Amino acid sequence: MAMLIPLLLAAAPAPALPAPSEPRLRATVTTLVGFGTRHTLSTVTDRKRGIGAARDWAAARFAEMAKDCGGCIKVERIARRFTGPRAPNGVMVEDVLGIQKGRDSERVVIVGAHIDSRVTDEMNATADAPGANDDASGVALVLEAARILSKRSHDATIVYAVFSGEEQGLWGATLLADTAKARGWQVSAMLNNDIVGNTVGQGGVRVADRVRVFSEGIRASEDMVQQQERRAIGGEDDGPSRALAKAIDGIAGTLPGGLDVMLDRRPDRFGRGGDHEPFLKLGYPAVRFSVGAENWDRQHQDLRTENGVDYGDTIAGMDFPYLAKVTAINMATLERLADAPAAPASAGIAGALSRDTTVTWSPVPNAAGYRVRWRRNDAQDWTAMRDVTGTSTVLQQVPVDDHFVGVSSLAADGSESLVTFAGHAARR
Repeated sequence: MAMLIPLLLAAAPAPALPAPSEPRLRATVTTLVGFGTRHTLSTVTDRKRGIGAARDWAAARFAEMAKDCGGCIKVERIARRFTGPRAPNGVMVEDVLGIQKGRDSERVVIVGAHIDSRVTDEMNATADAPGANDDASGVALVLEAARILSKRSHDATIVYAVFSGEEQGLWGATLLADTAKARGWQVSAMLNNDIVGNTVGQGGVRVADRVRVFSEGIRASEDMVQQQERRAIGGEDDGPSRALAKAIDGIAGTLPGGLDVMLDRRPDRFGRGGDHEPFLKLGYPAVRFSVGAENWDRQHQDLRTENGVDYGDTIAGMDFPYLAKVTAINMATLERLADAPAAPASAGIAGALSRDTTVTWSPVPNAAGYRVRWRRNDAQDWTAMRDVTGTSTVLQQVPVDDHFVGVSSLAADGSESLVTFAGHAARR
């Protein structure tokens, strides 16, 4: 099935990453809960309570990591004023970033989570809003990934992002997506982690064996002509974000004792949204991680007990071994994509009236080779592959009418980019 090229085996892959620390994850969530409320409209001057103190603490954590890794992480705080129905008088939204610059400083992978929290009334900025699972769990994941991945160097830059303003309208993510565009970042992937730390869902159902990964098919950034082209080539299930989700699924399957990835084929939960969406609107590959079963009694609720039911997002609803497994999937994905070259900008197929398919693709700087993947049109996952060093190949006895084809780029150690779906070949 696969033809391996010796060049691609010249460098040994990096050793396995250390396992995430459950005690560290718990300590981070405990500290964030201890700020009382992290509502975006809460105090920014109190040193012990509110969104300002929480953001200062996150920045200090990144600074500690930077010291430990000899300055490999740059701490940056970006801010912009937003106004909307949930902040009618306006609010300064600030993101805290840990930026680990890679050898290719323009290519970027992002992992993010929102630090703000809320209770039942989205305008209540003073009541205790612990936000343990939504979304201290995601922030703990981001900080733990930064601690471990900063011990190694990577080709791409990794941006560890702590957002504000998610509950007001995805404002912190909008700020970072706009910043990425303004700075000319080539974003290979954005991983949003929101509600990733519980295994007991509504009504007591327990789902501890899987994590959901949501991804768009037809791209939010495509105009009608581009959408028609995607439908014409059959690429509805193979856009960049869906390719990212499929890659995560494959990576998770290699981790011993890990979780199954439920590849949820819609951008987010039904009728709801998250911090990956502003990135999708600008055309960046982005997905959302979320638990297998949500407990809505513990989301956006005033702290109380009614009829024997505890309401509110407290640590009591957390499962830290599960959170560690979700963290491990994120880390493995970040490392692979940060160590791989960029995905080919384009790929095409031709072969009308032939039993063979000719595949061509654009060259990628610093790629040691390429992996051509294909599958029958009635399959969802790639079933065959071939590694080559040029920018074209012929798949014999693979009729173009009945097969989908994609191309990824490879590093010398075998790290693989996302797969670029092959459409119509460019006319010469």
